Amino acid sequence: MRSPTRLVGLRDALRRAAGSSVAPIAVAVVALAALAAPVVAAPPAGATAAPGAPRPQIYQGGGVIGFGDAQALATVPPTTPLNSVMVAIAAVPGSASSTGQGYWLAAADGGVFTAGNAGFYGSLGSLPLVGPVVAIAPTPDGRGYWLVARDGGVFSFGDAQFYGSMGGHPLNAPVVGMAATPNGRGYWLVAADGGVFSFGDAQFYGSMGGQALADPVVAMAATHDGGGYVEVLSNGVVYTFGDARPFGSLAGGYGGNPADIPPISGVALTPDDGGYWLLEPDGWNYRFVNPSSATSPTGAAITSIADTQVRNDPVAGYFCNPYGPCEAWCSLFATWVWRQAGVPIPSYAFTGDMYYWAQSHTTVLPPTAAPVAGDAVLFGTGPSSVATSLHVGLVAQRWPDGAIVDVEGDSGPAPNGSLAVTINGPYLPSESAAVNGMPIYAYAVP
Repeated sequence: MRSPTRLVGLRDALRRAAGSSVAPIAVAVVALAALAAPVVAAPPAGATAAPGAPRPQIYQGGGVIGFGDAQALATVPPTTPLNSVMVAIAAVPGSASSTGQGYWLAAADGGVFTAGNAGFYGSLGSLPLVGPVVAIAPTPDGRGYWLVARDGGVFSFGDAQFYGSMGGHPLNAPVVGMAATPNGRGYWLVAADGGVFSFGDAQFYGSMGGQALADPVVAMAATHDGGGYVEVLSNGVVYTFGDARPFGSLAGGYGGNPADIPPISGVALTPDDGGYWLLEPDGWNYRFVNPSSATSPTGAAITSIADTQVRNDPVAGYFCNPYGPCEAWCSLFATWVWRQAGVPIPSYAFTGDMYYWAQSHTTVLPPTAAPVAGDAVLFGTGPSSVATSLHVGLVAQRWPDGAIVDVEGDSGPAPNGSLAVTINGPYLPSESAAVNGMPIYAYAVP
């Protein structure tokens, strides 16, 4: 049983007493029962909760958990078969006394689901997309919304107006987030390299595009007057632009521990722009059950064992780990899990050896194949050397649209020697080069 989630709050109270600076980090730790699937997004700070209260979060499968006075409303049951994973949530604008009692959920295939008094104004669920949907943003009156895809394409519904997109334009990195201006007459898109694209009346206040970043940008949020925005990296580093104010980040590690850098997937501003929340998806207890991807007892055992290991590396030292000697250990982790599940594979430190073992003893599948739970995802361009076989993960879920979620050892973000076992995905294998920084060259079957 892993520890409960950490929704990290970075507050705005500045101490003016002698010798003091920014107020300490406030952390909301919520004890929860096991979730059906991992949290993948956070909504913008809307009015479905009181100022200072955590907002609802969404987890794969459609379930939403509310905090404070944010109620989890009737929506897609977690057991409902879905064609694609839920990737984003947006709250209906307004106050609890007016309209703010609902939210929209967006799936990677462009499907839109409504809860409470959120209106349905259309979706992309039946249309082929160049890239998966990554974010949803509502109009100010809640009578429309935009969807944005990874290729920068923007799709408008209801009273949302189209002001342009990056669809069809070459991008240095995929689009990962979106935010709308307060009057709904413009919006910003942010790419994984930190580049910001403004449309309509959205003003450009700067970006991290062209800067050397340790990890990719994963989300953005705009201030409520439209005069600025924040970008957050997967390692919890926060950059502010315009009138957005900095309140700290996880640059020094969780709780000031540089060995504990949890992966971050979302950011939401408080209603008064006096702080923000960073969402850590790997901090939740969850199960890989929707959809069930295990086709054999071995695959189910591999997924279950890998699930128990998701955590920060508990062994101190440069690349030291619980699965083998002090060296790069993604393959040590993967072969350890297979061995625990009864697969007679040696402990390998080189990912290419997993390929060659499967080639001789079981099966190797091409990157265009459909993997199942328990299969090893081999990243790179080939098995021959450490320069071509770069990394390995273990498939935990495969969704009907082909997206996969895997568990990876020696993954990050975190400093060398303190890397973690993390959840990666959902992502489409064909987009692995853009999403993960390396393509998939094969799958090894246990």
